[in-house]
Amino acid sequence: MTRRDFNRLALAAGVCFLRPEAGLAAAPETAPFLHPGILHTAADLDRMRDGVKQKRPPIAEGFEKLRAHPCSQADYAPHPFGAEIGRNPSVNFPAFDNDANAAYQCSLMAAITGEKRYASAARAIVLGWSGSLQTVSGADAVLMAGLGPFKFINAAEILRATGELDASGAAQCGAMLRRALLPTIIDFAPFANGNWDTAAIKTMLAIAVFCDDRSLFERALLYYLYGDGDGRLTHYIYENGQCQESGRDQQHTQLGLAHMGDACEIAWHQGLDLYGAAENRLLRGFEYTAAYNLGGDVEFHPDIDRTGKYRHRVISPRGSFRPVYEQIYAHYHGRRGLATPAVARVVEKIRPEGAARGADHPGFGTLLYALESQDAHRRPWPAAPAAVHAEMRKGAVELRWLAPRSSRNCAVERAEADDAFRRIKGGIAGEEFRDGSVKPGSRYRYRLLPHGSQERGLSSATVPIVAGLAAGWSEAALGSPSVPGKVQFDGAVLTIDAAGAGLMNPSDEGHFVAATPGCSALSARFVPQTASQSVQFGLVCRKGLEANAPCVALLIVPARGDRERHGWHMRLLTRDDHGEVQTVADFPLGQSVGTYGRLERPVWFRLQRQRRSIVAQFSLDGTTWKDAGRAADLEGGVMGMMVSSGIPGVDAAVRFDSIHATGE
Repeated sequence: MTRRDFNRLALAAGVCFLRPEAGLAAAPETAPFLHPGILHTAADLDRMRDGVKQKRPPIAEGFEKLRAHPCSQADYAPHPFGAEIGRNPSVNFPAFDNDANAAYQCSLMAAITGEKRYASAARAIVLGWSGSLQTVSGADAVLMAGLGPFKFINAAEILRATGELDASGAAQCGAMLRRALLPTIIDFAPFANGNWDTAAIKTMLAIAVFCDDRSLFERALLYYLYGDGDGRLTHYIYENGQCQESGRDQQHTQLGLAHMGDACEIAWHQGLDLYGAAENRLLRGFEYTAAYNLGGDVEFHPDIDRTGKYRHRVISPRGSFRPVYEQIYAHYHGRRGLATPAVARVVEKIRPEGAARGADHPGFGTLLYALESQDAHRRPWPAAPAAVHAEMRKGAVELRWLAPRSSRNCAVERAEADDAFRRIKGGIAGEEFRDGSVKPGSRYRYRLLPHGSQERGLSSATVPIVAGLAAGWSEAALGSPSVPGKVQFDGAVLTIDAAGAGLMNPSDEGHFVAATPGCSALSARFVPQTASQSVQFGLVCRKGLEANAPCVALLIVPARGDRERHGWHMRLLTRDDHGEVQTVADFPLGQSVGTYGRLERPVWFRLQRQRRSIVAQFSLDGTTWKDAGRAADLEGGVMGMMVSSGIPGVDAAVRFDSIHATGE
C-alpha cells in the first residue's frame, strides 16, 4: 500500500463520531431480533403468569412484592411530560424515573394479570414521554439516559408484544429513543466509574432490540467486551473477582454488576451467550461481591482505574444487598448448572427480591427469574456470530467473536480490499481464529457464517482491518512504558493504545506512529472519546526516537486542577537539542470540545513545513482553521502521531481518522 493509497482509504472511510455505526462495518441484513426480547421473552411472561396463577413459590411471593409497590398501581398518576430530563442539575429527574418505574411495573402487571387497566396506565406514560422528550442534560446525563429509560424501553417492548402499543405508538417511541436518549449514551462513559458505562451498554442494547438496529446492537456488545472504559467486562471485573468499584463502595459495585447481568440477559434472548464471556467472568464478580458482603474474606489488590481518577488502597466497608442476585442465580445455577455458593446464600437471605432504589435497576428478581431453569431446554433464537473483533498481532490477524448459542461451528470468509469474499476456514468450533496468510499493508474484510439449519442465510457483521501500517509508516515506543503500546488501522480509524507518564515533561513516555520520512504535511482528526483523563496526544515532528529527542509537537493536554472537571488545552511545544521544552502557544479549548472536563467532540490537527518552518494549525469543525503558531523546522525530522495515557502502568486508546499525509 502506497502513501497515496493510505490517504485515499483514510479519507474515504472517515466516520462521524456521533453515528451509532461509528467505527463499525455494516451489520448483516438478515439477522432478525426476537420480540419481545429485551429482559423478557414471551416464554418468560408465560412462566410468571403461570407461577402467579398456580400460586407457585417463590414466584407468587415475588409477585406480591410487585403488586404492593406504589408504582405498580393502575391509578398511578404520571408527572407532567417535559421536553428535557437531566441529572446534576436535576431537570424532571425523579419525575421521569418514577414514571419509568410505573410504566415498566404496570406493563408487567398487565402481562401477568391480563387486566387492561394496567396496560392503559403504562401506555399513557410511554406515549406521553415519547411525544415530549427532546434532550437529556446535566453532568450525570449518561446515568439519566441509562437508568430509568432502560425500564421505560422494556415497558414499551412488553406493551408492543402484548398488543397494547400499536405500530404508530411504537414508531413514536423509537423516534424519541433515537432523538433524545441515544446521542447521550452513544459513546458510553469512558470518563467515569464503570457503572456509568454498564448502564449505557444495557440501554443501548435495549434500544437496538426495540428499534431493530443490528449495528447498534453490535456497538454495545463490542464495547462490553473490548471497550476503553471501566465498564468493559475485563476492566470492571478482575481475574480474582474484585471489581473496579470494590474499593469505592459496595452499592455502586453491585449496581455495575447488575447492569452487566441485564446486558447478558438481553444477549441470551437474542441467541448469544454473553454470560459466558471471559470464562464466566461475570459470575466471578458476583461471587466475590456476595461472599464479601456475607462477611467472608476476599483477596483485594490496590488499583487504579482506566480514567486515572480513582485509586483504591483497601476494599470498601461491607454493605446491604441490592435485589440483583436472582437473575444471576437463575442463569448460572438454573440454566447452566454451575456452582454459585455465595450467590445462592444471598438469594436465600433476601428472597423474595423487591424494588430497586429509585430506577437504578429493575428489581423484583424473584418474580422475573425464579424457576428459570426451564429455559435451559428451550431452543435458542437463531443468531449469527456477533461482536467480531479483529486485531493485528505478531504478523497475523486474530479474530475473536461470540458464537451463537444454537451453533458453535462457523466458517471464516475474507475479502482483500473490495474483492469478493472467499472462505478461508470452515468447521471452527471455538470463538477465535488466527489468519497468518495476510500481506503487510493490505486491507481485508472478514465475516463469519454460522453452521446450522436454523442459521442458514445469516452472517456476522463485516469487520475491516489493515494488516499493519501503510508502506513507509512505522511505530515505536517512546521512553520505557511499563505497558507496551499497540497500533491498529481498519482502513478508516487509526487506534494508538499507549501507556506512559506523559509527553514533553520534559521527555516522552508513550507511543509514536511515524509517517514516511518524506512527509511535509500531516493532518488528522481526533475521534472522541478516550478513557484516560490525563491523556496527551497529537501531531509531532521529531528528530529521532529518543525520549528527549528534539521535536515540535501540537498536542491536546489536560489543564491541571479539578480532576473531575479540568479543562483541555491545545499546545504547541518545542524541545531543543538540550532537552529543554518551551511552550510556543497555548489555547484553552473550553466547551468547544465538551463539557464537565470530557473530550466529547472531535478536533482536527495539522502540521506543515513552510519555508524552513513548521506551521501548526487546529480546527474544531474541520472547516475553519486556527493558527497555533510556528517553530523552526527540524532537518531530517519525521512527522507522525504521538500518544501517552499520562498514567504510568495504565494504557489508553486514542483514535484518529481523516488522516492525510503529503510528500515533499
